[in-house]
Amino acid sequence: MRIAITNGYVIQADGPPLAGADVLVEDGAIVAVGPGAAAAAAADEALDATGLVVVPGFIDGHRHVAQAPLRGMGGDLAVPAYLERVLGRILPAYRPEDAQLATLLGALEALDAGVTTVLDWSNATYTPEHTDAVVAGFTASGIRAVVGHTAPDHEADVARLAARTGLVTGAVAGLGPEYGSWEPTVHDIGFARELGVPVTIHAGGGGADPVVPRMHAAGLLGPDLVLVHLNHATPQDVQLLVEAQVGVVVTPCVEPMMGHGHAPYGRFSDAGGPVALGADVVINAMPDLFEPMRQVLRDERVRTGRMVPAGSLLPSVTTNAARALGLADRIGSITPGKRADLVLIDGLAHLTDPGSVAAAVVTSTGPAQVRTVLVDGRVVKRDGRLLGHDLDELRAAATALVTRVGAA
Repeated sequence: MRIAITNGYVIQADGPPLAGADVLVEDGAIVAVGPGAAAAAAADEALDATGLVVVPGFIDGHRHVAQAPLRGMGGDLAVPAYLERVLGRILPAYRPEDAQLATLLGALEALDAGVTTVLDWSNATYTPEHTDAVVAGFTASGIRAVVGHTAPDHEADVARLAARTGLVTGAVAGLGPEYGSWEPTVHDIGFARELGVPVTIHAGGGGADPVVPRMHAAGLLGPDLVLVHLNHATPQDVQLLVEAQVGVVVTPCVEPMMGHGHAPYGRFSDAGGPVALGADVVINAMPDLFEPMRQVLRDERVRTGRMVPAGSLLPSVTTNAARALGLADRIGSITPGKRADLVLIDGLAHLTDPGSVAAAVVTSTGPAQVRTVLVDGRVVKRDGRLLGHDLDELRAAATALVTRVGAA
């Protein structure tokens, strides 16, 4: 199957932008990029990108996808209330079929916003049946997903998830020593490494009992570890994490909303560490990555007192995020040999300057401008509409779910 995307403004993420360029896709892989790259191709399908910007599919490094039906219910929830109400009462009431519906809805809302890959810190992997339901929801959506199993002590189920290949793969999502205790953290990281999958952990950094130096001393840091938030990371924490190539993900819209603190994006970027972004929870945020990029941009311009280039935020949802998830060899840039996860954005046809186009994607577009989305070379959204799914119907079903589990 050959798809030719023609005459677009291509932002490669790992190279210079290309005006009037083509992207040729064959069997799900990018095979050629540049002006005239598809001219001689006998394509099975052609997508005219005239007036559109072509960017790598956005990658969300941290999202609780099964919370999608709960959108907006947590505008005033601080962390303790969130832990008690959402994680303590609502989500445990999900049946497997609820987990599948919620995951499908969350995945489709992500795709609709141009997010083609998500690391799901899944709060719905309670039983093997729930795990299968989560996987089924992602599979039905067509998104690329790394599913973090949140019950690492259920070793057989985690191992079964970790053995998956294809678009939906597995990871371990551990509580970590700040929300849990030390011994389970050592187990979770070691178990994930035995299975050869990433492990993702919430962390604050700093504190009376510094966790990052302790993890470093125990040999727990490494590029297969993804730490989320780190709002109170000290200079020592930052140095250790950057040197160990730990994946760092910040969620700049949710963290100040729920009282975690300011996102530490600048502390890591100043130290040369690549930082990824996540949407986190939609109980008090939107399910896209445009607003997190803008939030970081605002914060960094205030923090540094200079006009940080807006386009410099694109790596946080492309190349940096791919690296954090261990997928940099497969996705994150529009490069021959990588998988064709691509997004076509409209509304910027009047811009011609390379710097202004990249900046405008960050500052002046959003889900409404996401015209077409491909995942692994398959079109999942075309001309502004998701294919094969009706979001209105899913949201109606989710409303019934919310009522049943007592979250309304």
